[in-house]
Amino acid sequence: MKKAALFLVTILFYVGNILTSCQTKTKEIETDSRAELKTELPKRPNILWLVTEDMGPYIPPFGDSTIVAPNLSRLAKEGVVYPNLFSTSGVCAPSRAAIATGMYPSSIGAKHMRTTSNTEETGLPKYEAIPPPSTRMVSELLRMNGYYCSNNYKEDYQFKAPVTAWDESSPYAHWRNRAKDQPFFSVVNFTETHESGLFEPYGYREIETRHYQSGDRNYKWKNYGASHAQNRMAEEDTPIHLSNDTKFNIPPYLPDTEVVRRDMWKLYNNIAEMDRQVGAVLKQLEADGLLENTIIVFYGDHGGPLPREKRLIYDSGLNTPMIVRFPNQLHAGTRDDQLVSFVDFAPTLLSLIGMNPPEYMQGQAFLGEYKAKKDRRYIHAAADRFDGFTDVIRAVRDKRYKYLRNYRPEQGYYLPVAYRERIPAMHELLRLRKEGKLDSIQAQWFRSSKDAEELFDCVADPFELHNLAKDPKHAEKLDELRTEMDRWLDAIGDEPNLPEKELIGKLWNGEKTKPVTLEPTINSSEGKITISSKTEGASLGYKIVPKNGVAPQAWSVYQEPFELLEGATVLAQAHRIGFEPSEIVEEN
Repeated sequence: MKKAALFLVTILFYVGNILTSCQTKTKEIETDSRAELKTELPKRPNILWLVTEDMGPYIPPFGDSTIVAPNLSRLAKEGVVYPNLFSTSGVCAPSRAAIATGMYPSSIGAKHMRTTSNTEETGLPKYEAIPPPSTRMVSELLRMNGYYCSNNYKEDYQFKAPVTAWDESSPYAHWRNRAKDQPFFSVVNFTETHESGLFEPYGYREIETRHYQSGDRNYKWKNYGASHAQNRMAEEDTPIHLSNDTKFNIPPYLPDTEVVRRDMWKLYNNIAEMDRQVGAVLKQLEADGLLENTIIVFYGDHGGPLPREKRLIYDSGLNTPMIVRFPNQLHAGTRDDQLVSFVDFAPTLLSLIGMNPPEYMQGQAFLGEYKAKKDRRYIHAAADRFDGFTDVIRAVRDKRYKYLRNYRPEQGYYLPVAYRERIPAMHELLRLRKEGKLDSIQAQWFRSSKDAEELFDCVADPFELHNLAKDPKHAEKLDELRTEMDRWLDAIGDEPNLPEKELIGKLWNGEKTKPVTLEPTINSSEGKITISSKTEGASLGYKIVPKNGVAPQAWSVYQEPFELLEGATVLAQAHRIGFEPSEIVEEN
Protein backbone atom coordinates (compact mmCIF):
# COMPACT_ATOMS: atom_id res chain seq x y z
CA MET A 1 0.00 0.00 0.00
CA LYS A 2 2.80 2.39 0.91
CA LYS A 3 4.65 1.59 -2.34
CA ALA A 4 1.49 2.18 -4.37
CA ALA A 5 0.95 5.51 -2.64
CA LEU A 6 4.50 6.61 -3.44
CA PHE A 7 4.02 5.60 -7.06
CA LEU A 8 0.81 7.66 -7.17
CA VAL A 9 2.66 10.67 -5.75
CA THR A 10 5.30 10.32 -8.46
CA ILE A 11 2.71 10.14 -11.23
CA LEU A 12 0.79 13.12 -9.83
CA PHE A 13 4.04 15.09 -9.65
CA TYR A 14 4.78 14.27 -13.28
CA VAL A 15 1.23 15.04 -14.44
CA GLY A 16 1.37 18.32 -12.52
CA ASN A 17 4.54 19.24 -14.37
CA ILE A 18 2.91 18.41 -17.70
CA LEU A 19 -0.15 20.52 -16.89
CA THR A 20 2.05 23.40 -15.80
CA SER A 21 4.09 22.95 -18.96
CA CYS A 22 0.97 23.01 -21.15
CA GLN A 23 -0.32 26.13 -19.44
CA THR A 24 2.97 28.00 -19.69
CA LYS A 25 4.22 26.79 -23.05
CA THR A 26 4.65 29.74 -25.33
CA LYS A 27 2.87 29.69 -28.64
CA GLU A 28 6.05 29.09 -30.57
CA ILE A 29 6.51 25.51 -29.34
CA GLU A 30 4.25 23.43 -31.51
CA THR A 31 4.24 19.65 -31.63
CA ASP A 32 4.20 19.46 -35.40
CA SER A 33 6.21 16.90 -37.33
CA ARG A 34 9.82 17.64 -38.18
CA ALA A 35 10.41 19.72 -41.26
CA GLU A 36 13.26 19.11 -43.68
CA LEU A 37 15.94 21.71 -44.26
CA LYS A 38 16.29 22.28 -47.97
CA THR A 39 18.19 24.85 -50.00
CA GLU A 40 17.33 27.86 -47.88
CA LEU A 41 20.55 27.60 -45.86
CA PRO A 42 23.75 29.30 -46.99
CA LYS A 43 26.25 26.88 -48.56
CA ARG A 44 28.93 27.85 -46.03
CA PRO A 45 27.00 29.18 -43.03
CA ASN A 46 28.63 30.58 -39.94
CA ILE A 47 27.96 28.34 -36.95
CA LEU A 48 27.77 29.57 -33.35
CA TRP A 49 27.53 27.14 -30.43
CA LEU A 50 26.29 28.54 -27.12
CA VAL A 51 27.19 25.92 -24.51
CA THR A 52 26.10 25.98 -20.90
CA GLU A 53 26.96 23.48 -18.16
CA ASP A 54 25.04 21.03 -15.97
CA MET A 55 21.73 21.94 -17.56
CA GLY A 56 18.47 20.03 -17.46
CA PRO A 57 15.33 21.25 -19.29
CA TYR A 58 14.70 24.00 -16.74
CA ILE A 59 13.67 26.79 -19.13
CA PRO A 60 10.35 28.00 -20.59
CA PRO A 61 10.86 26.59 -24.12
CA PHE A 62 10.94 23.13 -22.53
CA GLY A 63 7.92 23.62 -20.29
CA ASP A 64 9.47 24.98 -17.08
CA SER A 65 8.33 28.55 -16.41
CA THR A 66 10.05 28.93 -13.02
CA ILE A 67 12.50 31.49 -14.40
CA VAL A 68 12.13 34.05 -17.16
CA ALA A 69 14.73 33.43 -19.88
CA PRO A 70 13.94 36.00 -22.56
CA ASN A 71 16.94 35.32 -24.78
CA LEU A 72 16.56 31.56 -24.88
CA SER A 73 12.81 31.97 -25.32
CA ARG A 74 13.50 34.25 -28.28
CA LEU A 75 15.85 31.64 -29.78
CA ALA A 76 13.10 29.04 -29.44
CA LYS A 77 10.51 31.34 -30.97
CA GLU A 78 12.79 31.94 -33.95
CA GLY A 79 14.18 28.41 -34.11
CA VAL A 80 13.61 24.70 -33.54
CA VAL A 81 13.39 23.04 -30.13
CA TYR A 82 14.94 19.58 -29.67
CA PRO A 83 13.66 17.99 -26.44
CA ASN A 84 15.37 14.62 -26.95
CA LEU A 85 19.07 15.47 -26.87
CA PHE A 86 21.12 13.14 -24.65
CA SER A 87 24.76 13.27 -23.60
CA THR A 88 26.91 10.14 -23.69
CA SER A 89 27.77 10.52 -20.00
CA GLY A 90 26.36 12.35 -16.99
CA VAL A 91 29.51 14.41 -16.62
CA CYS A 92 31.32 16.92 -18.79
CA ALA A 93 34.76 15.69 -19.92
CA PRO A 94 33.67 12.34 -21.42
CA SER A 95 30.69 14.08 -23.05
CA ARG A 96 32.89 16.81 -24.51
CA ALA A 97 35.20 14.11 -25.89
CA ALA A 98 32.20 12.73 -27.79
CA ILE A 99 31.28 16.18 -29.10
CA ALA A 100 34.83 16.95 -30.24
CA THR A 101 35.45 13.65 -32.04
CA GLY A 102 32.07 12.17 -32.98
CA MET A 103 33.08 8.99 -31.11
CA TYR A 104 31.78 7.35 -27.94
CA PRO A 105 34.05 8.03 -24.93
CA SER A 106 34.12 4.34 -24.00
CA SER A 107 35.51 3.50 -27.45
CA ILE A 108 38.55 5.80 -27.24
CA GLY A 109 39.61 5.64 -23.57
CA ALA A 110 37.74 8.80 -22.54
CA LYS A 111 35.12 7.23 -20.27
CA HIS A 112 36.75 7.88 -16.87
CA MET A 113 36.25 11.40 -15.50
CA ARG A 114 39.60 13.07 -14.82
CA THR A 115 42.37 10.94 -16.32
CA THR A 116 45.12 13.46 -15.55
CA SER A 117 44.36 13.83 -11.83
CA ASN A 118 43.27 11.71 -8.84
CA THR A 119 46.45 9.69 -9.27
CA GLU A 120 46.84 9.26 -5.50
CA GLU A 121 43.36 7.77 -5.13
CA THR A 122 43.60 5.51 -8.18
CA GLY A 123 47.32 4.65 -8.14
CA LEU A 124 47.28 5.15 -11.92
CA PRO A 125 49.51 7.32 -14.10
CA LYS A 126 48.16 10.36 -15.88
CA TYR A 127 46.88 9.49 -19.33
CA GLU A 128 44.67 10.79 -22.12
CA ALA A 129 42.12 9.27 -24.46
CA ILE A 130 43.68 7.94 -27.68
CA PRO A 131 41.25 7.64 -30.60
CA PRO A 132 42.20 5.92 -33.89
CA PRO A 133 44.98 7.59 -35.92
CA SER A 134 42.55 9.00 -38.48
CA THR A 135 40.66 10.96 -35.81
CA ARG A 136 40.74 14.74 -35.87
CA MET A 137 38.91 17.20 -33.68
CA VAL A 138 35.95 18.41 -35.69
CA SER A 139 37.16 22.01 -35.40
CA GLU A 140 40.40 21.03 -37.15
CA LEU A 141 38.39 19.51 -40.00
CA LEU A 142 36.50 22.79 -40.33
CA ARG A 143 39.75 24.76 -40.32
CA MET A 144 40.99 22.54 -43.14
CA ASN A 145 37.88 23.63 -45.04
CA GLY A 146 38.54 27.34 -44.61
CA TYR A 147 36.61 28.06 -41.43
CA TYR A 148 37.86 30.31 -38.64
CA CYS A 149 37.38 28.31 -35.44
CA SER A 150 37.34 29.93 -32.01
CA ASN A 151 36.61 28.53 -28.56
CA ASN A 152 35.84 30.76 -25.59
CA TYR A 153 37.17 29.14 -23.58
CA LYS A 154 36.59 25.82 -21.74
CA GLU A 155 37.98 22.70 -23.42
CA ASP A 156 38.07 19.59 -21.12
CA TYR A 157 38.06 16.81 -23.74
CA GLN A 158 39.93 14.09 -21.77
CA PHE A 159 42.89 14.93 -24.02
CA LYS A 160 44.95 17.98 -24.82
CA ALA A 161 43.78 19.70 -27.97
CA PRO A 162 46.46 19.85 -30.70
CA VAL A 163 47.63 23.34 -31.70
CA THR A 164 45.79 22.74 -34.97
CA ALA A 165 42.38 22.43 -33.27
CA TRP A 166 41.54 26.13 -33.00
CA ASP A 167 42.52 29.43 -34.52
CA GLU A 168 42.08 30.66 -30.98
CA SER A 169 40.98 29.03 -27.73
CA SER A 170 41.14 31.57 -24.92
CA PRO A 171 39.03 34.01 -22.91
CA TYR A 172 39.47 36.43 -25.84
CA ALA A 173 38.47 34.02 -28.62
CA HIS A 174 35.79 35.55 -30.83
CA TRP A 175 34.60 35.41 -34.43
CA ARG A 176 35.58 39.09 -34.66
CA ASN A 177 39.24 38.05 -34.80
CA ARG A 178 38.82 36.21 -38.12
CA ALA A 179 39.85 37.37 -41.60
CA LYS A 180 37.39 39.57 -43.50
CA ASP A 181 34.35 37.60 -44.71
CA GLN A 182 35.83 34.27 -43.53
CA PRO A 183 33.13 31.80 -42.40
CA PHE A 184 33.42 30.88 -38.74
CA PHE A 185 32.64 28.18 -36.22
CA SER A 186 32.66 29.78 -32.78
CA VAL A 187 32.00 28.14 -29.42
CA VAL A 188 31.08 30.26 -26.40
CA ASN A 189 31.00 28.39 -23.08
CA PHE A 190 28.96 29.68 -20.13
CA THR A 191 29.98 28.53 -16.65
CA GLU A 192 27.26 30.14 -14.52
CA THR A 193 25.08 27.03 -14.36
CA HIS A 194 27.90 24.69 -13.31
CA GLU A 195 27.43 22.47 -10.25
CA SER A 196 29.87 24.65 -8.32
CA GLY A 197 27.36 27.50 -8.62
CA LEU A 198 25.39 25.73 -5.87
CA PHE A 199 28.25 25.74 -3.37
CA GLU A 200 28.22 27.89 -0.26
CA PRO A 201 28.98 30.69 0.24
CA TYR A 202 26.80 31.39 -2.77
CA GLY A 203 27.98 33.95 -5.31
CA TYR A 204 28.97 34.29 -8.92
CA ARG A 205 32.55 33.84 -9.98
CA GLU A 206 33.95 37.33 -9.91
CA ILE A 207 35.54 37.10 -13.31
CA GLU A 208 34.73 39.83 -15.80
CA THR A 209 32.87 37.85 -18.35
CA ARG A 210 34.66 37.34 -21.63
CA HIS A 211 31.35 37.56 -23.45
CA TYR A 212 31.20 41.31 -23.10
CA GLN A 213 34.79 41.96 -24.21
CA SER A 214 34.13 41.40 -27.92
CA GLY A 215 37.40 39.65 -28.63
CA ASP A 216 39.52 42.60 -27.54
CA ARG A 217 42.88 41.04 -26.58
CA ASN A 218 44.10 44.35 -25.15
CA TYR A 219 41.49 44.20 -22.40
CA LYS A 220 43.11 43.68 -19.00
CA TRP A 221 41.28 41.17 -16.84
CA LYS A 222 41.02 41.94 -13.16
CA ASN A 223 41.13 38.41 -11.78
CA TYR A 224 41.86 36.12 -14.71
CA GLY A 225 43.66 32.97 -13.60
CA ALA A 226 42.45 33.07 -10.00
CA SER A 227 40.69 30.04 -8.56
CA HIS A 228 36.90 29.72 -8.51
CA ALA A 229 36.91 30.30 -4.75
CA GLN A 230 39.02 33.46 -5.12
CA ASN A 231 36.71 34.72 -7.85
CA ARG A 232 33.47 34.36 -5.92
CA MET A 233 31.47 37.51 -5.36
CA ALA A 234 29.62 38.05 -2.12
CA GLU A 235 25.99 37.01 -2.31
CA GLU A 236 24.83 40.59 -1.77
CA ASP A 237 26.78 41.61 -4.90
CA THR A 238 25.42 38.74 -7.01
CA PRO A 239 22.73 39.61 -9.60
CA ILE A 240 19.34 38.43 -8.35
CA HIS A 241 16.81 37.32 -10.96
CA LEU A 242 14.39 35.34 -8.81
CA SER A 243 12.44 35.99 -5.64
CA ASN A 244 13.63 34.07 -2.58
CA ASP A 245 10.08 32.92 -1.84
CA THR A 246 9.58 31.27 -5.26
CA LYS A 247 7.77 27.92 -5.13
CA PHE A 248 9.63 25.06 -6.78
CA ASN A 249 8.66 21.63 -8.05
CA ILE A 250 11.12 19.53 -6.05
CA PRO A 251 11.87 16.19 -7.78
CA PRO A 252 10.75 13.25 -5.59
CA TYR A 253 14.31 11.97 -5.14
CA LEU A 254 15.14 15.13 -3.16
CA PRO A 255 13.54 16.15 0.16
CA ASP A 256 11.41 19.29 0.21
CA THR A 257 13.40 21.19 2.83
CA GLU A 258 14.64 24.75 3.19
CA VAL A 259 18.19 23.70 2.20
CA VAL A 260 17.03 21.99 -1.00
CA ARG A 261 14.74 24.89 -1.89
CA ARG A 262 17.67 27.27 -1.55
CA ASP A 263 19.73 25.16 -3.95
CA MET A 264 16.80 25.15 -6.37
CA TRP A 265 16.69 28.93 -6.10
CA LYS A 266 20.41 29.15 -6.86
CA LEU A 267 20.00 26.80 -9.83
CA TYR A 268 17.32 28.95 -11.45
CA ASN A 269 19.02 32.23 -10.57
CA ASN A 270 22.19 30.98 -12.25
CA ILE A 271 20.21 30.03 -15.36
CA ALA A 272 18.78 33.53 -15.56
CA GLU A 273 22.27 35.05 -15.41
CA MET A 274 23.43 32.64 -18.11
CA ASP A 275 20.47 33.72 -20.23
CA ARG A 276 21.54 37.35 -19.82
CA GLN A 277 24.99 36.51 -21.14
CA VAL A 278 23.52 34.56 -24.06
CA GLY A 279 21.70 37.78 -24.90
CA ALA A 280 24.98 39.71 -24.89
CA VAL A 281 26.51 37.32 -27.44
CA LEU A 282 23.44 37.46 -29.66
CA LYS A 283 23.55 41.24 -29.51
CA GLN A 284 27.15 41.16 -30.80
CA LEU A 285 26.15 38.84 -33.63
CA GLU A 286 23.32 41.16 -34.64
CA ALA A 287 25.55 44.23 -34.37
CA ASP A 288 27.94 42.56 -36.83
CA GLY A 289 25.11 41.92 -39.30
CA LEU A 290 25.70 38.17 -39.07
CA LEU A 291 22.46 36.89 -37.54
CA GLU A 292 20.87 35.77 -40.79
CA ASN A 293 23.79 33.79 -42.17
CA THR A 294 24.64 32.04 -38.90
CA ILE A 295 23.26 28.79 -37.52
CA ILE A 296 22.98 29.20 -33.73
CA VAL A 297 22.94 26.11 -31.50
CA PHE A 298 22.27 26.32 -27.77
CA TYR A 299 22.74 23.23 -25.61
CA GLY A 300 24.02 21.99 -22.23
CA ASP A 301 26.99 19.65 -21.76
CA HIS A 302 24.80 17.07 -19.91
CA GLY A 303 21.87 17.01 -17.47
CA GLY A 304 21.32 18.88 -14.22
CA PRO A 305 23.71 19.73 -11.35
CA LEU A 306 21.72 18.43 -8.38
CA PRO A 307 22.31 15.20 -6.45
CA ARG A 308 21.05 12.15 -8.38
CA GLU A 309 21.38 14.13 -11.59
CA LYS A 310 24.97 14.89 -12.56
CA ARG A 311 27.20 11.80 -13.03
CA LEU A 312 24.26 9.42 -13.23
CA ILE A 313 22.88 8.11 -16.50
CA TYR A 314 19.25 8.48 -15.63
CA ASP A 315 17.59 11.04 -17.91
CA SER A 316 18.16 13.65 -15.19
CA GLY A 317 21.91 13.28 -15.86
CA LEU A 318 21.77 12.85 -19.65
CA ASN A 319 18.90 14.91 -21.04
CA THR A 320 19.76 18.51 -21.84
CA PRO A 321 17.88 21.11 -23.90
CA MET A 322 18.88 22.08 -27.43
CA ILE A 323 17.62 24.96 -29.56
CA VAL A 324 18.73 25.53 -33.16
CA ARG A 325 18.05 28.87 -34.85
CA PHE A 326 18.54 28.82 -38.59
CA PRO A 327 19.12 31.88 -40.81
CA ASN A 328 16.00 33.88 -41.60
CA GLN A 329 14.13 31.96 -38.86
CA LEU A 330 13.74 28.87 -41.03
CA HIS A 331 11.18 26.49 -39.41
CA ALA A 332 10.69 29.02 -36.59
CA GLY A 333 8.65 27.94 -33.60
CA THR A 334 8.74 24.21 -34.36
CA ARG A 335 9.72 21.15 -32.37
CA ASP A 336 11.80 18.20 -33.56
CA ASP A 337 11.27 15.10 -31.41
CA GLN A 338 13.95 12.89 -32.97
CA LEU A 339 16.55 11.33 -30.66
CA VAL A 340 19.91 13.11 -30.83
CA SER A 341 23.17 12.01 -29.19
CA PHE A 342 26.31 14.05 -28.56
CA VAL A 343 28.16 11.76 -30.99
CA ASP A 344 25.91 13.22 -33.69
CA PHE A 345 27.21 16.77 -33.26
CA ALA A 346 30.50 16.39 -35.16
CA PRO A 347 29.01 14.68 -38.25
CA THR A 348 26.13 17.16 -38.28
CA LEU A 349 28.52 20.11 -38.12
CA LEU A 350 30.38 18.77 -41.15
CA SER A 351 27.14 17.96 -42.96
CA LEU A 352 25.95 21.56 -42.52
CA ILE A 353 29.01 22.88 -44.37
CA GLY A 354 28.62 20.30 -47.15
CA MET A 355 31.34 17.92 -45.98
CA ASN A 356 30.75 14.16 -45.87
CA PRO A 357 31.53 12.98 -42.30
CA PRO A 358 34.51 10.60 -42.14
CA GLU A 359 33.79 6.91 -41.60
CA TYR A 360 35.45 6.72 -38.17
CA MET A 361 32.74 8.90 -36.63
CA GLN A 362 30.22 6.80 -34.72
CA GLY A 363 27.40 9.33 -34.79
CA GLN A 364 25.10 10.34 -37.62
CA ALA A 365 24.22 13.74 -39.06
CA PHE A 366 20.73 14.93 -38.14
CA LEU A 367 20.87 18.03 -40.36
CA GLY A 368 22.51 19.17 -43.57
CA GLU A 369 23.51 17.69 -46.89
CA TYR A 370 24.62 14.35 -45.45
CA LYS A 371 21.78 13.93 -42.99
CA ALA A 372 21.13 10.27 -42.14
CA LYS A 373 18.31 8.65 -44.09
CA LYS A 374 16.69 7.36 -40.92
CA ASP A 375 16.25 9.02 -37.54
CA ARG A 376 18.23 7.59 -34.66
CA ARG A 377 16.36 4.74 -32.95
CA TYR A 378 18.45 4.56 -29.75
CA ILE A 379 20.81 6.64 -27.67
CA HIS A 380 23.62 5.10 -25.60
CA ALA A 381 25.47 6.18 -22.48
CA ALA A 382 28.06 5.00 -19.97
CA ALA A 383 29.11 5.70 -16.38
CA ASP A 384 32.54 4.66 -15.13
CA ARG A 385 35.04 6.36 -12.79
CA PHE A 386 34.23 9.79 -11.36
CA ASP A 387 37.27 11.32 -9.69
CA GLY A 388 38.33 8.72 -7.12
CA PHE A 389 35.28 6.41 -7.32
CA THR A 390 34.37 3.84 -9.95
CA ASP A 391 31.17 2.19 -11.10
CA VAL A 392 30.44 0.42 -14.40
CA ILE A 393 27.02 1.05 -15.95
CA ARG A 394 25.84 1.09 -19.56
CA ALA A 395 22.51 2.42 -20.86
CA VAL A 396 20.46 2.28 -24.03
CA ARG A 397 17.25 4.24 -24.53
CA ASP A 398 14.63 4.54 -27.23
CA LYS A 399 11.96 7.22 -27.26
CA ARG A 400 10.18 5.68 -24.30
CA TYR A 401 12.19 2.98 -22.50
CA LYS A 402 15.62 3.00 -20.85
CA TYR A 403 17.65 -0.16 -20.20
CA LEU A 404 20.52 -0.08 -17.69
CA ARG A 405 23.08 -2.84 -17.24
CA ASN A 406 24.95 -2.71 -13.93
CA TYR A 407 28.28 -4.47 -14.10
CA ARG A 408 28.79 -4.01 -10.35
CA PRO A 409 25.38 -4.91 -8.92
CA GLU A 410 26.93 -5.62 -5.53
CA GLN A 411 27.84 -1.93 -5.31
CA GLY A 412 25.34 0.81 -4.47
CA TYR A 413 24.55 3.73 -6.79
CA TYR A 414 25.72 6.47 -4.47
CA LEU A 415 29.42 7.34 -4.73
CA PRO A 416 30.88 9.73 -2.12
CA VAL A 417 32.42 12.10 -4.68
CA ALA A 418 34.00 14.91 -2.65
CA TYR A 419 33.17 17.62 -5.21
CA ARG A 420 29.47 16.79 -5.18
CA GLU A 421 29.41 16.73 -1.39
CA ARG A 422 30.08 20.46 -1.39
CA ILE A 423 26.48 20.97 -2.52
CA PRO A 424 24.22 21.80 0.47
CA ALA A 425 21.41 19.58 -0.90
CA MET A 426 23.85 16.65 -0.83
CA HIS A 427 24.66 17.46 2.81
CA GLU A 428 20.93 17.49 3.48
CA LEU A 429 20.41 14.08 1.90
CA LEU A 430 23.25 12.59 3.94
CA ARG A 431 21.97 14.17 7.15
CA LEU A 432 18.43 12.87 6.66
CA ARG A 433 19.76 9.47 5.66
CA LYS A 434 21.75 9.27 8.90
CA GLU A 435 18.66 10.27 10.85
CA GLY A 436 16.49 7.72 9.02
CA LYS A 437 14.20 10.43 7.66
CA LEU A 438 14.40 9.78 3.90
CA ASP A 439 11.30 8.29 2.31
CA SER A 440 11.59 5.12 0.21
CA ILE A 441 12.07 7.06 -3.06
CA GLN A 442 14.77 9.35 -1.65
CA ALA A 443 16.50 6.37 -0.04
CA GLN A 444 16.71 4.42 -3.32
CA TRP A 445 19.95 6.09 -4.36
CA PHE A 446 21.60 4.92 -1.12
CA ARG A 447 20.67 1.24 -1.34
CA SER A 448 23.62 -1.07 -0.76
CA SER A 449 23.23 -2.97 -4.03
CA LYS A 450 21.40 -2.67 -7.32
CA ASP A 451 19.72 -4.96 -9.80
CA ALA A 452 21.95 -6.34 -12.55
CA GLU A 453 19.43 -5.06 -15.09
CA GLU A 454 16.97 -2.19 -14.94
CA LEU A 455 14.21 -1.16 -17.31
CA PHE A 456 12.29 2.08 -16.99
CA ASP A 457 9.29 3.54 -18.77
CA CYS A 458 10.57 7.10 -19.09
CA VAL A 459 7.14 8.45 -20.03
CA ALA A 460 5.10 6.91 -17.20
CA ASP A 461 8.05 7.03 -14.78
CA PRO A 462 10.17 10.05 -15.78
CA PHE A 463 12.35 9.92 -12.66
CA GLU A 464 13.25 6.26 -13.32
CA LEU A 465 12.16 4.95 -9.93
CA HIS A 466 10.31 1.72 -10.80
CA ASN A 467 12.34 -1.10 -12.31
CA LEU A 468 10.32 -3.12 -14.83
CA ALA A 469 13.06 -5.58 -15.78
CA LYS A 470 11.39 -8.49 -13.97
CA ASP A 471 7.88 -7.66 -15.17
CA PRO A 472 6.80 -10.30 -17.75
CA LYS A 473 4.72 -7.68 -19.55
CA HIS A 474 7.93 -5.93 -20.59
CA ALA A 475 9.99 -9.02 -21.48
CA GLU A 476 9.94 -8.25 -25.20
CA LYS A 477 11.17 -4.66 -24.71
CA LEU A 478 13.82 -5.87 -22.26
CA ASP A 479 15.10 -8.37 -24.80
CA GLU A 480 15.12 -5.74 -27.57
CA LEU A 481 17.17 -3.23 -25.58
CA ARG A 482 19.45 -5.92 -24.15
CA THR A 483 20.22 -7.04 -27.71
CA GLU A 484 20.81 -3.49 -28.83
CA MET A 485 23.25 -2.92 -25.99
CA ASP A 486 25.23 -6.03 -26.95
CA ARG A 487 25.33 -4.84 -30.56
CA TRP A 488 26.53 -1.38 -29.53
CA LEU A 489 29.23 -2.61 -27.17
CA ASP A 490 30.59 -4.89 -29.87
CA ALA A 491 30.39 -2.21 -32.58
CA ILE A 492 32.43 0.36 -30.65
CA GLY A 493 34.79 -2.10 -28.96
CA ASP A 494 33.68 -1.21 -25.43
CA GLU A 495 34.90 -3.60 -22.72
CA PRO A 496 32.98 -2.37 -19.67
CA ASN A 497 34.74 -4.59 -17.13
CA LEU A 498 38.26 -3.88 -18.37
CA PRO A 499 40.33 -2.61 -15.40
CA GLU A 500 41.55 0.92 -15.94
CA LYS A 501 45.18 -0.17 -15.63
CA GLU A 502 44.67 -2.58 -18.53
CA LEU A 503 42.89 0.13 -20.52
CA ILE A 504 45.94 2.35 -20.17
CA GLY A 505 48.13 -0.55 -21.32
CA LYS A 506 46.02 -0.93 -24.44
CA LEU A 507 46.06 2.79 -25.17
CA TRP A 508 49.84 2.88 -24.73
CA ASN A 509 50.36 -0.26 -26.80
CA GLY A 510 51.94 -2.10 -23.88
CA GLU A 511 54.46 0.63 -23.06
CA LYS A 512 54.87 1.86 -19.49
CA THR A 513 55.00 5.54 -20.36
CA LYS A 514 52.76 7.84 -22.32
CA PRO A 515 53.55 7.81 -26.05
CA VAL A 516 55.22 10.86 -27.57
CA THR A 517 54.57 12.28 -31.03
CA LEU A 518 57.74 12.19 -33.13
CA GLU A 519 59.14 15.52 -34.22
CA PRO A 520 58.04 16.72 -37.64
CA THR A 521 60.45 16.81 -40.55
CA ILE A 522 60.56 20.00 -42.62
CA ASN A 523 61.88 19.63 -46.18
CA SER A 524 62.42 22.19 -48.91
CA SER A 525 62.36 21.13 -52.55
CA GLU A 526 61.86 23.19 -55.71
CA GLY A 527 60.85 26.20 -53.66
CA LYS A 528 58.16 24.28 -51.75
CA ILE A 529 58.06 23.38 -48.06
CA THR A 530 56.76 19.97 -47.02
CA ILE A 531 56.12 18.81 -43.43
CA SER A 532 55.74 15.23 -42.25
CA SER A 533 55.86 13.10 -39.10
CA LYS A 534 56.55 9.41 -38.67
CA THR A 535 53.83 9.21 -36.00
CA GLU A 536 50.76 7.84 -37.73
CA GLY A 537 47.76 10.13 -37.36
CA ALA A 538 49.67 13.17 -36.12
CA SER A 539 48.16 16.57 -36.81
CA LEU A 540 50.77 18.90 -38.26
CA GLY A 541 50.74 22.55 -37.31
CA TYR A 542 53.01 25.26 -38.64
CA LYS A 543 53.69 28.97 -38.43
CA ILE A 544 55.48 31.11 -40.99
CA VAL A 545 57.56 33.72 -39.18
CA PRO A 546 58.40 36.65 -41.49
CA LYS A 547 61.64 38.62 -41.54
CA ASN A 548 60.49 40.87 -38.71
CA GLY A 549 60.36 37.86 -36.38
CA VAL A 550 56.74 38.41 -35.29
CA ALA A 551 55.04 35.00 -35.41
CA PRO A 552 51.29 34.76 -36.08
CA GLN A 553 49.14 33.84 -33.11
CA ALA A 554 47.43 30.83 -34.72
CA TRP A 555 49.02 27.64 -35.99
CA SER A 556 48.00 26.70 -39.52
CA VAL A 557 46.99 23.12 -40.36
CA TYR A 558 49.46 21.60 -42.79
CA GLN A 559 47.69 20.01 -45.78
CA GLU A 560 49.94 20.50 -48.81
CA PRO A 561 53.35 21.94 -49.78
CA PHE A 562 53.63 25.74 -49.64
CA GLU A 563 56.07 28.46 -50.70
CA LEU A 564 58.24 30.33 -48.21
CA LEU A 565 59.25 33.95 -48.76
CA GLU A 566 62.92 34.84 -48.54
CA GLY A 567 64.06 35.51 -44.99
CA ALA A 568 61.05 33.77 -43.42
CA THR A 569 61.25 30.89 -40.95
CA VAL A 570 58.97 27.87 -40.48
CA LEU A 571 57.98 26.53 -37.07
CA ALA A 572 56.29 23.13 -36.93
CA GLN A 573 54.79 20.83 -34.31
CA ALA A 574 53.28 17.37 -34.61
CA HIS A 575 50.65 16.07 -32.20
CA ARG A 576 48.58 12.91 -32.26
CA ILE A 577 45.59 13.12 -29.91
CA GLY A 578 46.39 11.39 -26.62
CA PHE A 579 50.15 11.45 -27.20
CA GLU A 580 52.56 14.04 -25.85
CA PRO A 581 53.02 16.70 -28.54
CA SER A 582 56.39 16.86 -30.24
CA GLU A 583 58.92 19.57 -29.61
CA ILE A 584 58.59 22.59 -31.89
CA VAL A 585 61.11 22.44 -34.70
CA GLU A 586 62.37 25.40 -36.76
CA GLU A 587 63.62 25.59 -40.34
CA ASN A 588 64.97 28.62 -42.19
